[in-house]
Amino acid sequence: MFSGSIPISLGNLSSLDFLAVTSNRLTGVVSEKTFVRLSKLKKLGIFISPPLIFDFDSNWIPPFQLERLNIAFSGTKFPEWLYTQKSLESLSIYESSFEASEKFWNFLSRMKEVNLEQNSIDGNLSNALLNSTFISLSSNDLKGWLPRLSSNVVVVRLSNNSLSGNLSSLLCDDEMLNGKSNLVYLDVSLNRLSGGLTNCWGNWKSLVHVNLGSNYLTGKIPPSMGLLLNLTSFHLHENKLYGEIPSSLKNCHSLLIFNVRENNFSRNIPNWIPDAAKVLQLRSNHFTGNIPPHICQMSSLIVLDIADNIISGHIPNCLHNITALVSGKTSPHMLSFAFPLPDGRYYTFEDNLELVTKGQAIEYGKNLHFMNLIDMSSNNFSGVLPPQMFRLLGLCSLNLSHNKLTGKFPNEIGNMNQLESLDLSANQLWGEIPQTLSNLSFLSYLNLSFNNFTGKIPSGTQLQGFGELSYIGNTYLCGPPLTETCFQDYVKQIKEDEDKSVFWSWFYTGTETGFGMSFLGVCCALFLNGKWRHAYFKFLCCLIDRLYVMGLITINSFPFA
Repeated sequence: MFSGSIPISLGNLSSLDFLAVTSNRLTGVVSEKTFVRLSKLKKLGIFISPPLIFDFDSNWIPPFQLERLNIAFSGTKFPEWLYTQKSLESLSIYESSFEASEKFWNFLSRMKEVNLEQNSIDGNLSNALLNSTFISLSSNDLKGWLPRLSSNVVVVRLSNNSLSGNLSSLLCDDEMLNGKSNLVYLDVSLNRLSGGLTNCWGNWKSLVHVNLGSNYLTGKIPPSMGLLLNLTSFHLHENKLYGEIPSSLKNCHSLLIFNVRENNFSRNIPNWIPDAAKVLQLRSNHFTGNIPPHICQMSSLIVLDIADNIISGHIPNCLHNITALVSGKTSPHMLSFAFPLPDGRYYTFEDNLELVTKGQAIEYGKNLHFMNLIDMSSNNFSGVLPPQMFRLLGLCSLNLSHNKLTGKFPNEIGNMNQLESLDLSANQLWGEIPQTLSNLSFLSYLNLSFNNFTGKIPSGTQLQGFGELSYIGNTYLCGPPLTETCFQDYVKQIKEDEDKSVFWSWFYTGTETGFGMSFLGVCCALFLNGKWRHAYFKFLCCLIDRLYVMGLITINSFPFA
């Protein structure tokens, strides 16, 4: 790591075509004089930290024409000298804050790759045209309607802004597309979009990833979304969509992630989800009916989240056929996706999901493959816990709470050694908690409250460490950490107390009897033997005289006034 100032002689390297000033401890002021002879410079990386200041004249025209620029700068204005770079193909801006004008958006339209993620760029996209192959504007302060897209765009990321309006301005501009689209990745989540999903999806058949989550979208899923035959990852979560999931989506044979949580969808769970699907997230809707048997054929499924619906019936006995949850061996790249860009490079992305586990909502990204999960909580399931479910040895989180499940807690729970979170609360389960539960060394969250469990909580440091709230609401459950003492422990304590009581009773009786017999023996001896009686009373008289004399001597030894 370098320190000190940048030497002015750097400007003499006239053949230099690549310069990166990053991750150092350089100080001082750098002006345009340093770059006056760098006419062949093509790639430049400038990450300004407070000790190092780049002070360029606002009217400076560089001697070079960059092709690639990575820059972080301070101030509230976009550097004017950048507008002179007519050959610029790739622009990345980091940790910067400025207001984007119409001139700025026109400038970007000439580039192939634009990455402006996680800045504080303030601007209006309503009249902007996005023409770059790759463009990422996520996590900024952008406002207005969605921009128009040209047919050149492959990746567009606009999430976490304040964009409003509907999807039509982005998706339904047939004139701009000229009947052709190369768009593969679309993310407009975490905005303020409203209206319906439009019916223009036939223009975007190349889409692989669609994320429209966390907006205010309403209406039904249009049938035209079934034309997205390459769709792999589909997110509609946290909107106000309703109706039945259309059967036209069964044409999306490549679908691996289907996330429609927190909407108002109704009717039955779709029975056409591809067998290769890895994530099915339907929580917090109004789905009814039973779990379709087809779910058991989805051998690659690692997340089955159907919580907070109105699903009824029994939990299927065939869930152990989901082999991905049996083995627990999932590749770190299981939820990584890649597709080629026009220049031959590959664009790789990983999906993020919000999962409820261990009593809280947690965002999972790169570590998603570690969280194998089944959540069927807050439904109307009835019947017993199928023992076959406990063959899912790779399961990390199991939540069956707030249903109407009955029967005993299977001993097979002890085989699920990867389990980290278990919630069976608010059911009608009964019987004793199996001792095998204490075998789960990874278990960090447990909730068995409000059932009809009885008997003693199995011994084990881990089970006692969960606290009373994990077990409350089970009237006849006892033992630590509950305050209720188990009957067998109570009987044992009483027996120990009784044994102690008998011992002390006999001890006192024997002591009293022995003292009485000894005293009676002494009295009889003195009464029957005259010599002993005479000697005894003589001893008492001498003892009294001695004590009397000692008392007088002691009293006379004190000085009196």
